Amino acid sequence: MKPKDFKLTDWARLLIGEVPGSFYVELVIRAAVIYLLLTIAMRYLGKRMSSQLGRNDLAAMVTLAAAIGVPLQAPDRGLLPAIIIAIVVVFVGRWLEAKAFKDQNFEKFSEGNIDVLVANSVMNLDRMKKVRISRERLVAQLRSNGIKQLGEVKRLYIEANGSFTIIPEEQANPGLSIIPIWDDEFSQRLKKQANIMVCQTCGITQKQPFDPQAKCPNCNDCAWTNPVK
Repeated sequence: MKPKDFKLTDWARLLIGEVPGSFYVELVIRAAVIYLLLTIAMRYLGKRMSSQLGRNDLAAMVTLAAAIGVPLQAPDRGLLPAIIIAIVVVFVGRWLEAKAFKDQNFEKFSEGNIDVLVANSVMNLDRMKKVRISRERLVAQLRSNGIKQLGEVKRLYIEANGSFTIIPEEQANPGLSIIPIWDDEFSQRLKKQANIMVCQTCGITQKQPFDPQAKCPNCNDCAWTNPVK
């Protein structure tokens, strides 16, 4: 359309477009076929498509979404290309799953691997940097699971699909408080341990006597405080 053909008051063009009214009947048929196609494709791609997505699942979903967009809205495009793309996506997805089932190294390559972000109440900053998980996001994830301090955490895993798994300590140890520093009212309820120091960056603990100017053996930071329990 030429610029002069655009008018803000042209409600018929805004609402209906430049297609004949019969196209909207066809649109219902197209939508029904696409819905059926997606249902069948996701059924053959496996149950993970309806739960948390892995890398391959996400790629398949995005490809399917891109395939159905054009034939669903463009009257001059047929449904056959979308059907062909869906068949290819299903075939590739099932092949990847079969290959990953037989070859653990291929599974790690295609889907990713588990990473340990917290081990024995101490943050693994190198791993966090590798998987691009900030310290703020990590402690927010812990707080959402009712954790108040790192001494309660035996392991924190980030799974291959991006979800978090927390293994709590059987008996909580003194650890770094993850309560926001501005929440003085709640922070004062936690009992501080005077005979231990904890790194404010990674959470590693050191017993007294201790030089407060010493570098942390885990992260080389020099910020220390008393842990809580």
